[in-house]
Amino acid sequence: MASHPRIAHPWGRRTPYGPGEPWPVREDVQLADGLTPDDVDRWVQSAAVLHSNGDGLDIAVKDGRIVGVRGRTVDRVNHGRLGPKDLFGWQANHSPDRLTRPLVRRDGRLVETSWETAMGVVVDRTRELLAEQGPSALGFYTTGQLFLEEYYTLGLIAHGGLGTNHVDGNTRLCTATAAAALKQSFASDGQPGSYADIDHADTIALFGHNMAETQSVTWTRVLDRLAGPNPPRVLCVDPRETPVARAATVHLRPRPGTNVMLMNALLRELIEHDWVDHAYVDAHTVGYDELVQRVADYPVERAAQVCDVPVGDLHEAARLLGTAGRLLSTVLQGFYQSHQATAAAVQVNNVHLLRGMLGRPGCGVLQMNGQPTAQNTREAGADGDLPGFRNWSNDAHVADLARIWNIDPMDIPHYAAPTHLMQIMRYAEQGTIRLLWVTGTNPAVSLPELARVRRILAQERLLLVVQDIFLTETAQLADVVLPAAAWGEKTGTFTNTDRTVHLSEKAVEPPGEARPDLDIFLDYARGLDLRDQDGDPLVKWSDAEGAFEGWKECSRGRPCDYSGLSYDRLRGGSGIQWPCTEDAPDGTERLYADGRFFSAPDYCESYGRDLVTGAPVSPVEYRALNPDGRAVIKAAAYQSAHERPDAELPFQLITGRTIYHFHTRTKTGRAPELQAAAPDVWVEVAAADAAEQGWVEGDLLEVSTPRGSVQARLRVGGIRPGVLFLPFHYGYWDTGGGHAPDGPGRAANELTLTDWDPASKQPIFKTAAARARRVDGDRTAADAGPTRTEEER
Repeated sequence: MASHPRIAHPWGRRTPYGPGEPWPVREDVQLADGLTPDDVDRWVQSAAVLHSNGDGLDIAVKDGRIVGVRGRTVDRVNHGRLGPKDLFGWQANHSPDRLTRPLVRRDGRLVETSWETAMGVVVDRTRELLAEQGPSALGFYTTGQLFLEEYYTLGLIAHGGLGTNHVDGNTRLCTATAAAALKQSFASDGQPGSYADIDHADTIALFGHNMAETQSVTWTRVLDRLAGPNPPRVLCVDPRETPVARAATVHLRPRPGTNVMLMNALLRELIEHDWVDHAYVDAHTVGYDELVQRVADYPVERAAQVCDVPVGDLHEAARLLGTAGRLLSTVLQGFYQSHQATAAAVQVNNVHLLRGMLGRPGCGVLQMNGQPTAQNTREAGADGDLPGFRNWSNDAHVADLARIWNIDPMDIPHYAAPTHLMQIMRYAEQGTIRLLWVTGTNPAVSLPELARVRRILAQERLLLVVQDIFLTETAQLADVVLPAAAWGEKTGTFTNTDRTVHLSEKAVEPPGEARPDLDIFLDYARGLDLRDQDGDPLVKWSDAEGAFEGWKECSRGRPCDYSGLSYDRLRGGSGIQWPCTEDAPDGTERLYADGRFFSAPDYCESYGRDLVTGAPVSPVEYRALNPDGRAVIKAAAYQSAHERPDAELPFQLITGRTIYHFHTRTKTGRAPELQAAAPDVWVEVAAADAAEQGWVEGDLLEVSTPRGSVQARLRVGGIRPGVLFLPFHYGYWDTGGGHAPDGPGRAANELTLTDWDPASKQPIFKTAAARARRVDGDRTAADAGPTRTEEER
């Protein structure tokens, strides 16, 4: 399986093009063995679901089954290209271990039951807890892979119907910092840039973003620019030698946990060399003088010592940023999951504000997402925020949402900031949350400090409800398991990183009694008989299109305005970027083109937070800052990481991803080509460290932290010395979909610590102190790591 051409060559063939030219079309197709396009009964419009890129694709259907995919050449995102997970991930829909009937726990075992019985358990317990303890007993933890319509319905039920503040998504683990950084700088979520900026940029900077593996089609676009005339310069900030690093003009490999130090030094260089658009700064920003004062303490010589990066490389990186005519920057987990996450990501925004590089072709920031519908989780209020980027601290915003939902404003919890996931888990641990509903995510593998997480989820006093398509590690711990329809088995919309909205049509029926997530939520609302203040049903729709129309009205007039969109407009062509309104019927490619921001005190989504403590900025403090229509340049002081290496724990552990898997392999582990390409966990170590320790490729290492240990085969790579890398995808499943044999753990999150960024509340997965030792002398498994791409051979 691993020998498939698109496994060894994940980015496909090059189609070079120059600056300002359209990206050439390339149609990628993958069908089940022996089939040709002529054999397909019908093609059904959709988009990619196993990363955040939002690649437009069509689902091939034959005899009522999904049999492949092809890229949509008309789509603005991918121009017909697909990545490895797009090409092969659809096979998971046919896995024989799909959940097809509800399960409930009886005498310690999960047994099949009817939908009526399973939902009755959940509804009855909800009523009991509301009567005994109130809405604070209820928590909801969702995903970044549902449809917009499902998130909005869940947000309405949880916030408007039940009145709980304990709602979050697993976007907390991957892109909460993206939202937080955008709110800090621009007072609202929403990506300023566009994927099309790659076509125009002369400099592309990737901060903690291994685009080649996390958004492979976007990297294909970069590769095609690099292969064409007048290619862009590339800056890579990453402690590993990734494919991005190998293509970079300058590669900075900072010590994990020092990103703020690095960014402050680069900003100081911009100011010292006067690479600043002063007219733009004066007209469109506040906070410049404070930044100048703050970064004065961060000369490159100091940063070189703290970050362990050569001074010359820092000077050259600053020159790339400072002399760019059209600068595009992207940010992802290397910043988001590390120490001082929001503070570091905000400094990238500051680079663009200083340079005046927003709102024009080739000039933009993409604070990237990690999941296909992470943006929708945030827009629709399923991550705790209020729908439509409304401000929970603004009573007028709460009243407006109450008007749309036809409920009393006091029924919407806004007495404090929404409860983030790690606090939800803490409340469950303490026993105040007694029902936790987990949808489409696998926290028993993806959360930090897994031994603690398993103890929390397994408590008898907690009713754990899991809604999913497979019996995941989390579902194994559940009291009620609800079988959900997968992608391709239901209809809805989802929005990618650059605000492109796609429609995904139902292609086939779900197996057995599995139901769309929307139908499950609607059933729950009916069971509870949730009503508005006129006595009518709180949820006014019964299908996906009805939910979309309801969402459109909720979004009207807000930054994420969908009012000009419809299912019919999204059918047959490309995805469309929000805001899409009567005034912008074809969507909006870039935000802030006029230098006006969503930051007016009466309109903004957030007043911001203190970057050190996370304390919310008050409305009075925000008004005093006077950012009406202006962006906020927010400075940050560097602080050292909370857990640092020492003699006992000499390494720094970072976790991350491989191109061949998505999250906890719930789907990709069931796609033969993807599973064969990366069948098991591995640990990447620098060549210098391996030589010093006497380790060689294929050695079995035990990696330990104060939280636990993992055994993994060694892969020698270009990571910076003193750092260990573990992919986080691997839990307790073997390749056949059953439990792994008894023995040491292989989940990277056995090792990570319970710590999070104060502003975004995103867990820190990239600064744990660790040790490593060789377990045995077996050196027969040199290929135990993932398949090497052709570039790496």
